[in-house]
Amino acid sequence: MEQQISRFVEKYVSDWYFPEIRVTDVIEVLILTFLIYQLMVWIKNTKAWMLLKGIIVLAVFILIAAIFKMHTILYIAKNSVTVMATAAIVVFQPELRRALEKLGERQFLSSMVPFETNREKTRFSEETMESIIEAAYAMGKVKTGALIVVEQAIRLTEYESTGIQMDCLVSSQVLINIFEHNTPLHDGAIIVRGDRIVSATCYLPLSDNMNISKALGTRHRAALGMSEVSDALIVVVSEETGAVSVARGGQLYRNISEKELREKLTGIQDKKTETNKLTALWKGRRKHGKKTDS
Repeated sequence: MEQQISRFVEKYVSDWYFPEIRVTDVIEVLILTFLIYQLMVWIKNTKAWMLLKGIIVLAVFILIAAIFKMHTILYIAKNSVTVMATAAIVVFQPELRRALEKLGERQFLSSMVPFETNREKTRFSEETMESIIEAAYAMGKVKTGALIVVEQAIRLTEYESTGIQMDCLVSSQVLINIFEHNTPLHDGAIIVRGDRIVSATCYLPLSDNMNISKALGTRHRAALGMSEVSDALIVVVSEETGAVSVARGGQLYRNISEKELREKLTGIQDKKTETNKLTALWKGRRKHGKKTDS
């Protein structure tokens, strides 16, 4: 029995190739898996999904042409690849730009490299948060439409320039007065940066998402469009129903409660605090070094 096993191993298994698997290989596979997954999620949520389906259909067509040796089609396809790739980059430039911005939104590098600390310029205070909440539901009760953009990491300078420049502290009274009917600043959106309103009557990009409910108007479509091209959180007050909604990351959360709005604002507020362990470790190491030198 042992001889038969040894003969089988010598005959069939001895020529098999078993690659040496290192830890770096496993890490590399995990990194590639994560990147491919993120790429597929991004493609699924943008117009690039239609591009991908078109590329797949074209690839199948070229494969059939290769199988049946259709030389003319293969020649055209070979010489059109560069042109089509350039055209795709031009057509889908907004989506590609948004993908790169998404990489910049990740706090991974900033948590690994503790050199850009104490960056709390865009963080808003509790008073600002409570003012936004109070004003939103006060306007909702009397069905006053409002569109409040709370800026985060991505600067909204290009949209800020479409409105009227302002520089005032956020308060519920100011917000209610801005969006009051028949006032010069009530139309459009306001942009909040930190604890200050920096611009009013701003024009926002409209979402071209075809899955948006037909019951929603231009205000909600603008909020969703803004959330698709930036990391901002947008608070919307419906003029028809008085319901308060929030748009963020290409998602619209309709008719939320005061508690839910506070949770969402607190979530982006906490994002700005530098409380990661590596930063604390770095600061502790620097303090220890100073004490040692002294």
